[in-house]
Amino acid sequence: MSPLIFNETMATYKKKYKPEGKKEQQEFDESEFETAGVLNTLDETASKSEQWIEKNSKPLFLALVGIVVLFLAYLGYNKYVVEPNEIEASNELAFPRKYFDEAATAGSGIDSLLTLGLEGADGKYGFLDIADAYSSTNAGNLANYYAGVSYLQMKKYDKAIEHLEKFNSDDEMLGPVALGAVGDAFADIDQPEQALEYYEKAANKKNNDFTTPLFLYKAGQTAMQLNKFDKAASLFTKIKDNYPTSDQGRDVEKFINAAKFATNK
Repeated sequence: MSPLIFNETMATYKKKYKPEGKKEQQEFDESEFETAGVLNTLDETASKSEQWIEKNSKPLFLALVGIVVLFLAYLGYNKYVVEPNEIEASNELAFPRKYFDEAATAGSGIDSLLTLGLEGADGKYGFLDIADAYSSTNAGNLANYYAGVSYLQMKKYDKAIEHLEKFNSDDEMLGPVALGAVGDAFADIDQPEQALEYYEKAANKKNNDFTTPLFLYKAGQTAMQLNKFDKAASLFTKIKDNYPTSDQGRDVEKFINAAKFATNK
């Protein structure tokens, strides 16, 4: 082989088979450089954070103190204002409830007993006073329920609706019954559309074996009155499917048939 060819061959070999060590060393050095850069950035960020905290330490401390003060004020308000107020309202409620309970079993003079419960006597608060004076308490809320039911029994429907709509409860029985009572009041003043609305609200308020089928039934009957026969059939069918052993479920089949028959007429 001539020297010229040999030299060209060696040059090609060196070019194609360049040692990898230097390349790997270069890549390793670049990786170390990137890591150092990240660490420097973190150091700079931490330093800026420390400077910001140091600069704003007083406002931050005052904000923390403010939160603690508000929390303690909240606890104090509940302990020394809300709780005593609730106990006082509950004690006041016992007096008119006595007349309300007596009216439930009295053969006559019911309106007089209900009036005493509403207005109070002998310097004692009635339901109306308690609802007004203790409106923020559970007892004040409950006073609206008793007032509404009292007015309903006295056939003072507008006042019954007014107080029952102020009452709010998630109780399993009381919540639906209050809504159903509003429906009864609207039904008694010949406003079936509103009655139907409240009967459906009462049926959907809580799912149980007593109030749900009762108000589904009342809603169904009201829908029949309004010639909404498809709706009535749907409401009665819910009783059949879900509450067949309830008082309303025992003979609900005939109401379903009546609603379907009226639809097809």
